[in-house]
Amino acid sequence: MKISTIGSLLLAAGTLTAVAVTGFSPVPSPTYAVAATSALVDHSAFDKLLKKHVSAQGLVDYKGFQADEQVFNQYLAMLSKTPPAANWSKAEQMAYWLNAYNAFTIRLILDHYPVQSIKDIGAKIKIPFVTTPWAAKFFSIAGEKMSLDNIEHGILRKKFDDPRIHFALVCAALSCPRLRNEAYTAAKLDGQLEDQGRDFLNNPAKNKPGKAAAQLSKYFDWYKGDWTQNNLSVAKWVNKYATVKMDDNTKITYLDYNWNLNKQ
Repeated sequence: MKISTIGSLLLAAGTLTAVAVTGFSPVPSPTYAVAATSALVDHSAFDKLLKKHVSAQGLVDYKGFQADEQVFNQYLAMLSKTPPAANWSKAEQMAYWLNAYNAFTIRLILDHYPVQSIKDIGAKIKIPFVTTPWAAKFFSIAGEKMSLDNIEHGILRKKFDDPRIHFALVCAALSCPRLRNEAYTAAKLDGQLEDQGRDFLNNPAKNKPGKAAAQLSKYFDWYKGDWTQNNLSVAKWVNKYATVKMDDNTKITYLDYNWNLNKQ
């Protein structure tokens, strides 16, 4: 995932009960109506591959994906041919783009495997004005060449106004949120995103919240504008999911980002 300033990088079935913290109000989660009829895209093939080749900790068996490459490519081909339509529900559209981002990221790694880091791929790119793997247009949706950046910044961040996407998009690095070992679906989307938030904020390898001082993922720095829109704040988002709470005076620093591949 590309970050804005350096080539910059790169986020419920019911709303969590707010834990009372002085000065903070609960962060509302968007709720998405599910259409009465399901979308034309069936994510079950991707769901089976994720269950088979991704651990509970989000580590990926890339060799396993290579062994099931035919099934995986068929799923990607279906995504390419069936973009979200205007009559899809918001949840269906969002689930489609989250799955597409994560699936095409896996495809990118497989295209260059073995690699130690997705950033190693950037050094191999020989396309004018393209210096990162997230900017490379290596797949198509509805006949239009697209990049991972197009999905993240041009569609998900722009259209859905939901910072929780940063808990769900996975850039194949150890400091990314956990790659969920199930596909996103419209029916379960809110619960899945809430679970991703709890997992991310309470994983000490990725975030270390605290009252006096907090060491957070660089996501909360890189995407600060997303977390502070709608009169919210980084602290309010952290407090929604973390078991250890912050307040207005908490000193925030950011953890170094581990770009090593999220492989088993």
